Amino acid sequence: MWKSVLPLILLCVKRSCRILALVFLAIWLLPAGCQSPIPVSQAGNRAAIIDQLCLRESNPAFIAGATQLLESCGFTVDIFQGAQVNVDLYRKLPSLGYRFILLRVHSGLLVSIENGRETTLDTTYLFTAENYTATRYAADQLTDKVSNAMMEDNSPLVFAVNSAFIQSAKGTFDQTIVLAMGCESYEYDDLPRAFIEKGAAAYIGWSGLVSLEHVDSVTLDLLRNLCSGNMTLDEGISQSTGSLGKDPYFGSFLRYYPAASGNLTIAKLARR
Repeated sequence: MWKSVLPLILLCVKRSCRILALVFLAIWLLPAGCQSPIPVSQAGNRAAIIDQLCLRESNPAFIAGATQLLESCGFTVDIFQGAQVNVDLYRKLPSLGYRFILLRVHSGLLVSIENGRETTLDTTYLFTAENYTATRYAADQLTDKVSNAMMEDNSPLVFAVNSAFIQSAKGTFDQTIVLAMGCESYEYDDLPRAFIEKGAAAYIGWSGLVSLEHVDSVTLDLLRNLCSGNMTLDEGISQSTGSLGKDPYFGSFLRYYPAASGNLTIAKLARR
């Protein structure tokens, strides 16, 4: 039997997340114009930029800047955009051998509505760019690993995956640094723990809601600190927060997990 209440996670720019009872299929189609060629690199120091946000908040300058900075650290960079950012990409992500993963994707918390009252739950979801249907990934939906999400009002529903899905994904990460740019990506520790338990060395995310312009700026600044400045994660995050401040609308800030990863540098990771 299908759940009567499924997560509806809204665009987290100056908005909060909510949930909605859903009994219909999304029929609108998402644009695919930002889709990049399928990545071809296979070995060595590899990084992935997963850009689900390109669908409605494209920032080619950000992608070019992040790519250049990661390449300066010795990474070969693969870029996933448009229709490439789907449930199956997240399912196979641990097995792809990436040492650094940049998640430029919407994220949000599960919120239940019962008798008109909203309750935020400590379950974090990462968005895909794949249109939602109630019949696809049935086993994952029934086991509460995959659900529907909305990027903004009147936009098509897409699939989203949670920390339990990451834990059940194929393979293991190779001491990967994961930088999650979305809202509430580290408000709770379910998602950080899932990535670390799958073999990641460090997880960086935001403490609450964030505005996209601030996130893009801080992320590039952090990558400069980590790549050009050869700072540790702790030093780089502290420097970026000191320079650009917390989110101007929500007061959110970057956090990393686990605590011991604060001494990690990208240069050491790339030399492994």
